[in-house]
Amino acid sequence: MSRTATSPARTAAPAPGPPPAGSAAVPRDPFFDNAKYLAIVLVVLGHAWEPLTHGSRAATALYLTVYTFHMPAFILISGYFSRGFDLSPPKVKRLITSVLVPYLIFQLAFVEFQHLAEDGADPEPFTLLEPWYLNWFLAALFLWRLTTPVWRAVRWPVPLSFAVAIMAMLSPEVGSEFDVMRVMQFLPFFVIGLHLKPAHFELVRRRWVRIAAVPLFACAVVTAYLLAPRLDTGWFYRNSTIRDLREPAWTAPVMTFALFLCAAALTVGFLAWVPRRRTWFTALGTGTMYGFLLHGFVIKLSRWWEWYDLYDWIRRPAGEVLVSVLAVALVTVLCTSPVRRVFRPVIEPRMDWAFRVPPRPAAGAAAGTAAGPVAGAATDAARSAPQSPPTIPPARSDRSLQGG
Repeated sequence: MSRTATSPARTAAPAPGPPPAGSAAVPRDPFFDNAKYLAIVLVVLGHAWEPLTHGSRAATALYLTVYTFHMPAFILISGYFSRGFDLSPPKVKRLITSVLVPYLIFQLAFVEFQHLAEDGADPEPFTLLEPWYLNWFLAALFLWRLTTPVWRAVRWPVPLSFAVAIMAMLSPEVGSEFDVMRVMQFLPFFVIGLHLKPAHFELVRRRWVRIAAVPLFACAVVTAYLLAPRLDTGWFYRNSTIRDLREPAWTAPVMTFALFLCAAALTVGFLAWVPRRRTWFTALGTGTMYGFLLHGFVIKLSRWWEWYDLYDWIRRPAGEVLVSVLAVALVTVLCTSPVRRVFRPVIEPRMDWAFRVPPRPAAGAAAGTAAGPVAGAATDAARSAPQSPPTIPPARSDRSLQGG
């Protein structure tokens, strides 16, 4: 068994950082929390539907439709909330504790879990370089965040990111370390997210966009149903080269842009349907990282213990509906507060002990530099200047008294 899953998963987009000191707390926008919850639901549904695609063309159509846009949508939101990332110590600390440390913990947890749960499997050695199953997204997010200053600085970031994605598909030498193939092929969505503004998300709030999303998704499902028997799902996983897919080189740019246009259209339609107000699942959107990482253990058990083969009716319409309901219930529970309290030490560790505390300036130094270096220099000059006798102010006229 390979450490990296055949199909990708999605992670929770990070929440916006704290407001600047001295400013009022900015309330969370429920739109993004709603979007993250609905997106993680699609992730788990996609994983739950995958075994059903082997015998159901309808399940395959839904599966392909979801996999066309669910990762791009989440990566786009992740890029949007990475706009303010720089290499300052607070941002680096947050990147380490929220991405790198969970990657290390779950890289070990997934491997040990396989040793215990998969009967008869050859034990796989623990490695940090090859992400195991869901961990590929944490590795990708870590690398994308580190390169954020680059994509904010170059002149044509989006075309350059597409060039990287196309070259990745044409390069058979790209290795499996940190799932770099997916990192590069999904890169354009992250870079586009970095350059989005709140006004862009306002565009999907328009009524005609919500109405147009209905025939758009209907057309996508019908198209996927028609193409299902002969369409290679490897295109949607973004972890294969042209040589792996046995296609000519010219298909790399063609399929890159074709899949991008389909993903962009369906992402807009998805966001158009996301509620703007607070709902019963808004709070769950703040815990999608928990649903993302933890549901993988259940999904893997369903494969290793062959749950889908226990009864024939599971692969029939009634069983497909039941599998979908159970998948939604699973991810909903994993995003709740009780689960988050239990697993917070390994998914959102504080780790203040591991980082240096920046020295606080002395009271006198703080007063001298509070207004900046110019004001501080002026203060020092004033202190060193010879003291002159106090000047008696002139008497104020009646007019000045009345005006004052």
